[in-house]
Amino acid sequence: MTRVAVVTGGARRLGRHLCEVLAARGYEVVIIYRASAGEARALVQAIIDVGGTARALQADIARAAQVQRAFDDVAAREGRVDLLLNNVGNYNPQDVTKLDPAVWDATLAANLSGAYYCCYHAIRLMPDGGQIISIGMAGLEGIRANRRGADYYVSKTGLLVLTRALAAGYATRHIRVNMVSPGQLENSIDLPPPDEIGAEVPLGRAGTLTDISQAVTYLLDATYVTGVNIDVAGGYRL
Repeated sequence: MTRVAVVTGGARRLGRHLCEVLAARGYEVVIIYRASAGEARALVQAIIDVGGTARALQADIARAAQVQRAFDDVAAREGRVDLLLNNVGNYNPQDVTKLDPAVWDATLAANLSGAYYCCYHAIRLMPDGGQIISIGMAGLEGIRANRRGADYYVSKTGLLVLTRALAAGYATRHIRVNMVSPGQLENSIDLPPPDEIGAEVPLGRAGTLTDISQAVTYLLDATYVTGVNIDVAGGYRL
């Protein structure tokens, strides 16, 4: 039976790469996008062109009703979810002293509440042995004060707590729930210059999309791993 993967924020950047990797591994990929309709359509065609199966669904995952509608569609079309990949990660690098409550609400809604809405509906369609993988943020285990992007850090810390709670709660069904946390990636919006990145990243380079997909691929096959967060960050925030 074909396995079905639902990827949020799957039309662009890391999400696009992960969709391509999953399709190459034989998953039927459902790409959930909010506003990137053209890029989502192009990705679907690119996957189909190399022999894969994919389709795109529009939904703002910060809105519970839209998430329910999207998963109702998956239930009707695919009938199951074997893998949910929570990739959405809105990042607003504002100083906490200037952080508007509306921005705070939007970040928490997309990054944390939205991930929960997707987990809630996906698990109802998930056979025993299914998986949830969320994309987090490096350094969650020893989080420290950071004035820029506090809303993002709070949302991803909450996502780690949710990951562990779901891993424990659904272990009897052998549903594994894990997190992969990038650090500074080559396409990060606040990436230091190449001659300065070594001051932040001990391995001396930015991460690649392939670095992240290697960790995701590991978790797909790691049948005795659940409730963990894997930093893929070259030592960033050690």
